[in-house]
Amino acid sequence: MAVIELDRANFEQTIQDNEFVVVDFWAPWCGPCRSFAPIYDKVSDDVQGVVFAKLNTEEHQEIAGHFQIRSIPTLMIFREQIIIFSQPGALPEAQLRELLGKAKQLDMAEVKRQIDAQSSKQA
Repeated sequence: MAVIELDRANFEQTIQDNEFVVVDFWAPWCGPCRSFAPIYDKVSDDVQGVVFAKLNTEEHQEIAGHFQIRSIPTLMIFREQIIIFSQPGALPEAQLRELLGKAKQLDMAEVKRQIDAQSSKQA
């Protein structure tokens, strides 16, 4: 599957309309971002059932600011509109594949129960 470019017009809709979205926050001037791009593209071609997207933090600073992106590249994984992973730094291919496998196996019903329990404690 091709990597899609996110922007102000399609970011929210992409997250809302897809169960599993991986976002690479990057910038054109970032050397590690450019090094990670071929790995990200290759894995996106192989992994099914996942939307792979990129957001240029230089062009879309308001979105990067909303997600408190302080270092790039940053990889963020959304499952059922919930951020289940967010970490700066480029990953080697094997580690990215392993991360996606673990993210797919995550029990989202349990994640939602934990979020609800945490919300109840704070209320």
